[in-house]
Amino acid sequence: MRRSTVGVSFGGSGDSVDALIARAEAHDPERVVRLLEPMVTEPRRRRLREVIANRLASVTVVFDRPYDPHNGAAILRSCEAFGVQHLHVIERPGVRFALARSVARGAEKWVDVVRHQSSGSALAWAESADIALVGADPGGELVPEDLRALPRIGLVVGNEREGIAPDLLAACAARVRVPMRGFIESLNVSVTAAILVHAATLGRSGDLDAATRLRLYARGLYLSVVHAEEVLAAT
Repeated sequence: MRRSTVGVSFGGSGDSVDALIARAEAHDPERVVRLLEPMVTEPRRRRLREVIANRLASVTVVFDRPYDPHNGAAILRSCEAFGVQHLHVIERPGVRFALARSVARGAEKWVDVVRHQSSGSALAWAESADIALVGADPGGELVPEDLRALPRIGLVVGNEREGIAPDLLAACAARVRVPMRGFIESLNVSVTAAILVHAATLGRSGDLDAATRLRLYARGLYLSVVHAEEVLAAT
């Protein structure tokens, strides 16, 4: 039986969350910090700084044309859990990337989702960002432990029906497999992504640039203050 789509959000991180983040980031982050930081408890400020300091730009995930909102949410949640700041999604024609909120569990507030309308757009981004794409493939020459040696990596995972598009897979610098010893020859895409993201991020130090860290800290303060928009508008 197909799972219910109750609680599904569209637009990468949910329309209401998207709108909230858009409002937060419409303000100058330095001004947000100056005005809202005194209104947030020190433990909360410390937690925000610690998490953001460990976030990674050197590991990203590229999800190719997803179908299932539960898998999209699970992959986003893995990105958040392991400190991956950006999830790149290649959307199917005419279909917006969707998340099951009950699975994402708030991860959509913290991970930046970048949507692409084609493989070409994602490939252009990877080239400009000096990101080596590595496709998840059962016949891959790499194993998860090899990923930590790659300085800048984009883990490409395919959708639940067709896998990775041929043109995208052909552009990958390498392919990685998850070794298995059971009778089942494949894993759910979200499980595969979690295993690979954990392996790729293991032992890496946070590497976001200063501007991104400031933006995320300001976002965290905004989300922590109940009437943040009113405070900023009145000051």
